[in-house]
Amino acid sequence: QVQLVESGGGLVQAGGSLRLSCAASGTIFSIGAMDWYRQAPGKQRELVAGITSGGNTNYADSVKGRFTISRDNAKNTVYLQMNSLKPEDTAVYYCRCNAAPSRAAWYRDYWGQGTQVTVSS
Repeated sequence: QVQLVESGGGLVQAGGSLRLSCAASGTIFSIGAMDWYRQAPGKQRELVAGITSGGNTNYADSVKGRFTISRDNAKNTVYLQMNSLKPEDTAVYYCRCNAAPSRAAWYRDYWGQGTQVTVSS
């Protein structure tokens, strides 16, 4: 059983920074790609940033140059450093990982519980 626990959300003023963390725990054999998504009220959930097991990253155009995704494989943790935050970044942020709980198990997607990020102007 794989569980993802997110932390680091909060309320900040425009231009501020936050660092989100998402730690995978439980029975884990292997973790592949890890991603951050966000969902604002009335909007579809969107991919913010992703990172492969090899460290390749991709970002939504709206956050390029401001957000940085990274991972610590030894800790089974993915991070999202968010700088120069804007009010439009306000959303619930969810982490996702593709993981297998055992050698024989299929890989599947696991989701965190979500953490609220609110950026005031």
